[in-house]
Amino acid sequence: MKTGVVKIRVIYADTDAMGIVYHTNYVRWFEIGRTELMREAGVVYGEMEKEGFFLPLTELACHYLYPARYDEIVLVETRIGYFRRASVKFCYEIWDENRERLLVEGSTLHAFLNREGKIVRAPARVGEIFQAMLDGRPGG
Repeated sequence: MKTGVVKIRVIYADTDAMGIVYHTNYVRWFEIGRTELMREAGVVYGEMEKEGFFLPLTELACHYLYPARYDEIVLVETRIGYFRRASVKFCYEIWDENRERLLVEGSTLHAFLNREGKIVRAPARVGEIFQAMLDGRPGG
């Protein structure tokens, strides 16, 4: 199974008055991880939109275990949880820089829509890439 890892330094704007990362920023980091995982696999979201396919978020889960703090480095690890004809689930783990402590774990579920907002089957090429990623095959 292919996993993507993105390194992020916590900036001051990501924190609250106590210097702890504000909870919604983890969701933003999920998006960064998801976007980069897709891009590395050859699925560029902007190109998919131009082809008339969209991946809106339909469900979000986030479990906060430990706080991240200002100026720390975090690792956002992203993988596909499952792929179905018209949906895909991404799973996330956010670790401290040394992978000693899991800070946050979560998932997002996305539906494939066309320009009219109707649920549709994933584009064939995207489906093949996502399935290869799940299977751990080359090209995924």
